[in-house]
Amino acid sequence: MAWSMDNRTVGFRIVGHGQSFRIENRMPGADANPYLAFAAMIASGLAGIEEKISCPEAYEGNAYSDESLPALPTSLEQATDLLNKSSLAKTVLGSKVVDFYVHTARLEAKAFAGAVTDWERKRYFERI
Repeated sequence: MAWSMDNRTVGFRIVGHGQSFRIENRMPGADANPYLAFAAMIASGLAGIEEKISCPEAYEGNAYSDESLPALPTSLEQATDLLNKSSLAKTVLGSKVVDFYVHTARLEAKAFAGAVTDWERKRYFERI
């Protein structure tokens, strides 16, 4: 959750020059809904401008191993809780949309928690 010039370990990467100059947001996963991801990026950018949030200095180093940086959620449950607490998401997307995604994510997490995975079968079959 940092930015830098041409550093593949940060969340926001500024690369290229001239006609190929661009900003890459490397944080949404490949499984993200692209429409919601774009809407969230635009909304958060506009909120940052409106709230006059200053941009930190460009990050130097390996963001993958820097524990001083804030981290993205590492589970569906953590991400769901953050979405549920986000007043910006509720304002921009609407409370009904956020409530729908929170409800759906909690159902998915509950279903996953009740499933026995291949890893568990391989790991514990001989022990149980």
